[in-house]
Amino acid sequence: MNSGDWIPRLIERSPESMFRPGKVVLVYGARRVGKTALLRRLLDGRTGSVFFSTGEDADLAGILASRKIETYRLFFQNYDIIAIDEAQYLPEVGRSLKMLVDLFPDTSFLVTGSSSFGLSQTVSEPLTGRSVVHTLYPISLGELLAIEEPLDIYRRFESLLLYGMYPEVFAYPDVAGKVEYLTNLRNSYLYRDILMLERVKNSQKLQEIVTLLALQIGSEVSLNEIATTVGLARNTVERYIDLLEKSFVIKKLPAFSRNLRKEIGKSAKYYFLDTGVRNAVINNFNRLELRNDTGALWENFVVMEMLKAHEARQTGARFWFWRTYEQQEMDLVVESDGAIRGYEIKWNPRKARIPKVWRETYGPGEIITRENLLQILQPLRRSGYPRQDGHRRLTHP
Repeated sequence: MNSGDWIPRLIERSPESMFRPGKVVLVYGARRVGKTALLRRLLDGRTGSVFFSTGEDADLAGILASRKIETYRLFFQNYDIIAIDEAQYLPEVGRSLKMLVDLFPDTSFLVTGSSSFGLSQTVSEPLTGRSVVHTLYPISLGELLAIEEPLDIYRRFESLLLYGMYPEVFAYPDVAGKVEYLTNLRNSYLYRDILMLERVKNSQKLQEIVTLLALQIGSEVSLNEIATTVGLARNTVERYIDLLEKSFVIKKLPAFSRNLRKEIGKSAKYYFLDTGVRNAVINNFNRLELRNDTGALWENFVVMEMLKAHEARQTGARFWFWRTYEQQEMDLVVESDGAIRGYEIKWNPRKARIPKVWRETYGPGEIITRENLLQILQPLRRSGYPRQDGHRRLTHP
């Protein structure tokens, strides 16, 4: 087994929805998160003729850049499916895709990109009304629940927190292999799209910002403090952080407020899309009993699993944290289907409680622990594929 790409993804639960004649189905996601493997599985066994290439193909770039109808007809008219992997490298790819959709309305288009800032900015306007967007994250607990027993997953929570959920991490049976993979991922891919596509001038400052964010997961972040620490203007720091979010390194959680006088309304927290990547950034893979950030690591992990679960259901949920000036707080607030739900996230739940102000203002909340996380996620994955027979054990120790 070369990677965890054999793990079925929730986005595959309805393959036909990924092929829509006259539409461009866009799949965004971080590098190495499994987009190429997903694309190949979706294409495997499809009837009809398939065109497949990548955005780094210079010949394809030249053909698309011509913007000539006769050229497009010559190269693409005989295909039922046109699939392009890592399309963010194609100049003005949105205009090219719009022309292709208009020329071939019976053709299905499936396109992936590892940086939403590099691709969405060039496709959103040209493809208005012609595109469907999905985000592919690292493996989710919902996906593991389809192939693994809950108890087996529960026993490996520590490993999942330390080494994360990237598909290839599951290929390594030993800790050394996982750490080496994550270190290489940090060094080779984490900033690649930002540096290449956005021409960020100071990669060292970018890495310093990422490290500072990694050390503050679960805490409110002061951009002024980060700017002072790294020696950059605040607006430059804001731009770098925005690029990090759009390249699927971090996720911003703003403060939730309904304008009550005592509520914090203008702060933000930042979480990493994958805890293994976060640990690689700070070069800390110590066991949990040797760490002082276990609670924050668990909080990061749970926030991302909730986000993945809602993304799989396409609920359009919005995510916040909540705090008052008196330091009463809820780690996660989710607004979905017209309802607001508050969650406290605790690795050690002995002293966990739902603040009185929250209960009186917004209703009961819920405490998420190791013991009930999988139970909470179960209803959020009901629209996914059914549980498979013949459970396959993963290689996490």
